[in-house]
Amino acid sequence: MEYNLAQPVNIKKDISSFLSDYKEKLSELFNERNDEDEMLATRGIPPYVLREVLEHNPLSTFIPKEYNGRGAITSEALSMLETTSYQSLPLSLMMGINGALFLQPVANYGEQEAQKSVFQRFLQKKNMGGLMITEPDYGSDALRMQTSFDYNEEKDSYSIDGLKHWAGLTGWADYWLITARGMDKDGNLGRDVGFFIHDSSNGGIEVLEYYKNLGLYMLPYGKNKVNIEVPASHRLQPNTTGVTMMLDILHRSRLQFPGMGTGHLKRMLDEALDHCKTRLVGGKSLFNYDQVKERLAQLQSYFTVSSAMSYFTSTNVPLEKNTSRMDVAANSIKSVATDYMHEASQSLMQLVGAKGYRLDHIAGRSIVDSRPFQIFEGSNDILYQQITESVLKMMRKSKETNLYKFLNSYSLTENAAEYFKDVLNFDIDNQLPQRKLVQLGRAIGRIVSMEMTLKLGDTGFNSSMISNSLKVLSSEVHSLVSTFNNNQEPSVLEDYSDDSSWLKFVNA
Repeated sequence: MEYNLAQPVNIKKDISSFLSDYKEKLSELFNERNDEDEMLATRGIPPYVLREVLEHNPLSTFIPKEYNGRGAITSEALSMLETTSYQSLPLSLMMGINGALFLQPVANYGEQEAQKSVFQRFLQKKNMGGLMITEPDYGSDALRMQTSFDYNEEKDSYSIDGLKHWAGLTGWADYWLITARGMDKDGNLGRDVGFFIHDSSNGGIEVLEYYKNLGLYMLPYGKNKVNIEVPASHRLQPNTTGVTMMLDILHRSRLQFPGMGTGHLKRMLDEALDHCKTRLVGGKSLFNYDQVKERLAQLQSYFTVSSAMSYFTSTNVPLEKNTSRMDVAANSIKSVATDYMHEASQSLMQLVGAKGYRLDHIAGRSIVDSRPFQIFEGSNDILYQQITESVLKMMRKSKETNLYKFLNSYSLTENAAEYFKDVLNFDIDNQLPQRKLVQLGRAIGRIVSMEMTLKLGDTGFNSSMISNSLKVLSSEVHSLVSTFNNNQEPSVLEDYSDDSSWLKFVNA
């Protein structure tokens, strides 16, 4: 089938005009023609709203120029996500799923036949695509997935069978990128992973259940039975192995989280400032209370750090760069940015007070909408552990045992480490328990974030905001390292019922 290759409207505009028009359309849809609070507290999205959003071609920022997209320029994709998340975090996640988890993998690893068909349908027919990795029994342990694929030489196609869940856009996506493991003649699953582009119009995916997800009401999630046949031309082609390709896809996505994070954090900051300046408590503006100023300063810091992460990704991660080895940067960005997103939402709720405790208020809605970001695409606890493990591996390779000396020479922390010479100057035990790996990973993630913030400061970004952010980050790192160095490790009692009812001791 031949598609119309005429370039869709708006794509030839410069990025500033493109974003300005897009922002205006979002404001019209969410604020003028609809009540944002009411719409985002209702499951799904009105079809005309989604249609008009896609008519502005936001996803063209993820599509290469040779297929009439805007060029898949990282800074443009992140700025589109930022513009979207300021208005709606769930809508931004929808754009992120389509872009980072579908379009970019197809651009990097898809065969030309598949690329041409997919990209033109996205631009001309406003299609959407998602990714299926997670399975009910294998969440974070993705490499043990049970979904299998088998090649049919006669048909030159793959049959894929399995069960997937928690795929954003369940029941909506026109295309799916589905992961599976090869099966040998004895029915044993191989260790490598394959990625396959499936056109939903060909059938074979049955939604067994829609989940009542807590937050992110705009996006449908559920459980999907997969029994499909995919032409060989629609299998992604890794440069080396499928596992390495999966790491590249996931790392690239994590590196782009600040696109969604920065817009959300700016909205939290603007909402908090507006409320605190107009709210009177005890006869004076809430803005004048010292504790309130501390929260607002933290919010500004979170926004600045996320902006620094966006700058880092935009200047270091073009589409063609393989990110499979960028685990420390990717895991630090994803975990710290999403921690900040949720902390900012909690702070806004605290500042707003009782009326924020409503699903149709942005404070309450933001708490439940931002929380899943700390879980999906790698639970933050796991990512923090992996950060430490990666650093320890590099230290062993360089035969360095002193944490400060290593971080002072490591490209992602070389300048920020100077701020912590006094607290990081100790030798690391390579046999750390898991909880210590996580604790240290939290600190290292913030030192990496501080390095990115320093680099942003060198560009001429608001120096007062940079200075403020360095103070907040420094305080966090000192606190986290102190916790790491505290050797008191509480244990869990499996049977805690003995003598654990306070009431029986009241009249003892």
